[in-house]
Parts: sequence; structure tokens; C-alpha cells
Amino acid sequence: MPNGCGLLLAALPLLLKGAGLLGPEAYLLALGGYLAGFIAGGLLFGFPVLGKRPWEAELSFDDNGDARQVIDTALRGIRSLVMHNPDQCLSNILQQRVLGLCDRLEGLLIQWEGSKGTLSLEEEFHARHLASAYLPQALKTYLSIPKDFASERLLENGRTAHDTLVLALDDLSAKVGQLADDLAGQDAQAFLAHSRFLDEKFGTRKQALR
Repeated sequence: MPNGCGLLLAALPLLLKGAGLLGPEAYLLALGGYLAGFIAGGLLFGFPVLGKRPWEAELSFDDNGDARQVIDTALRGIRSLVMHNPDQCLSNILQQRVLGLCDRLEGLLIQWEGSKGTLSLEEEFHARHLASAYLPQALKTYLSIPKDFASERLLENGRTAHDTLVLALDDLSAKVGQLADDLAGQDAQAFLAHSRFLDEKFGTRKQALR
């Protein structure tokens, strides 16, 4: 938008020159008009972010609203980026790890929808941020590293950025497993309580009939 405003103001002096109303000074006026339009457009609509790569927008998600919807939207965006694999920066191992984590998160989402249990506020926070913040931010920071550096140079932790990301993805996957186990445990307890109810309700009668 700032660039468009600048071009619009820059065009006016050039049009006047074409009509014979301005001389060579039209070029200086066009330059001044562009600068003035760019600044005005930037103040009104926001200046463009220099150096921002296309995939950064693909990994930016709105964290407002229903947690399930937030997770579903984020997973679709992450999968699309991984399949596209910008500049082929993600190795096959990383692609498999990320897509596997997305599958586990989707499985948690399906389990959550059908579960009789609930996630605590803290667990729900982790579930939505795993998809909308933790995983996307890990990918953003990794993709900003040159490919050869990420795969070959050792960091302060004694591992490459590639291997560090693999471990981070494993940690996130383990957290998803904990959340899934929590829901499964609640469902198992609900099943056990109902089974006890049935036993108390009908078990004695069955024995009396024998």
C-alpha cells in the first residue's frame, strides 16, 4: 500500500509534464511525490517488512476463538508449508517428524471431540499453542538458518540445528501423547464408574436368579 501511494503521487508531475505544464523539474517533483506518498501510505496502512519471507506469513496463526478451530487451521497451514518445503530446507526426516506431529495433534483433536473427559485450562492452553505457536515458531526460526549451516555446523549444545529441531519435535510429540493419555484415562475412569454402577444395579439380581 505505501508503494502504491508513492507511485500515485509520483505520476501526477509526470502527467503534467506530458501535458506541457511542467518542465524538467517534473522528475524531481515525481521523486518527491513518491517519497511523500510512501511515507503517508506507511503511516496510514503500515510500512512493508523488509526481508520477510513468504513462509513467515504461512506460519502465523490467529490464536483467538475456539481451541479446536485454532488447532485445525494451524495444522492445515503447517502441512501445506511442509509439503511445499521452501528452498528444500527441510530434510526428509524433518518432514516426516513434522507431519507425524501434525497427525498426532489431529488425532488428539478427534479424541478430544469424542471424549467424555476434559482438558484443564493449562492443558488446553498447551494443546492450542502446540499447533498455533510452539511448532510454527520452531519452524520459523529453523527456516531462517541457511540450509548447509543448519545441517553441518554444531551449536552450543553440541548438536546441529537440524538434530536440535528433531529433538524438539520429539518433545512436542511426547507432550501430545501426555494430553491424549489424560483424556483416555478420564474416559477409562468414566467407563469403570459406569461398570460399577451396572454391577451394583444388576449384579446381585443375577446371582439371586442362579
